[in-house]
Amino acid sequence: MKHAVVAPFVHAAVSAALLAAVALLLPSCDSTPRERQEAVREGAREIDTAADKAAAVLKRAGNRAARFDSVSRQRSRQPLDDAATKAFNQELLGTSAEVEQLTAQTIEPAYTQLLRNTRDKRRTWTQRDWDYATAVFRRLNDRYRAVRLDLPARNELRIKALQAEFTALETGRDLNDLRDAVRDEPVAR
Repeated sequence: MKHAVVAPFVHAAVSAALLAAVALLLPSCDSTPRERQEAVREGAREIDTAADKAAAVLKRAGNRAARFDSVSRQRSRQPLDDAATKAFNQELLGTSAEVEQLTAQTIEPAYTQLLRNTRDKRRTWTQRDWDYATAVFRRLNDRYRAVRLDLPARNELRIKALQAEFTALETGRDLNDLRDAVRDEPVAR
């Protein structure tokens, strides 16, 4: 995950090093050994400068990622508020909010309702809102495990697809937040 965020910075450093090497090779045909030696020194300085810049960018990105991870862990250690959990449960599941009462016939519509509401609201949710939504999703998954053996295979497949979509939406949000946290602001020149 971190490699995808950092890869553009590493690619830029490697590109700079290759350009410096090509610049060294082209004029070497018509130059003296002393001129080539100076060109090599200059190229090495350029490569060192590019490497130093890339290292600084990677260090800043690493520090930001660590800070993001620390804040995320601290947030996840905080217990969820029971009233807010009930409100999210009602908001996301509607008439299926009594999860313990769901049967093999009513659990698929509950998942469908959860995903419909998640798709509608996800762009405005904070990470804490996702914590509450995930708690609702987990309760629904617990009930699914209790009634799974009574489900027809086609319903089970639909539920698996809905579970995968919820996980993908949540993971996408986490990745966007991490990307935003480690993004390197352009340096004013």
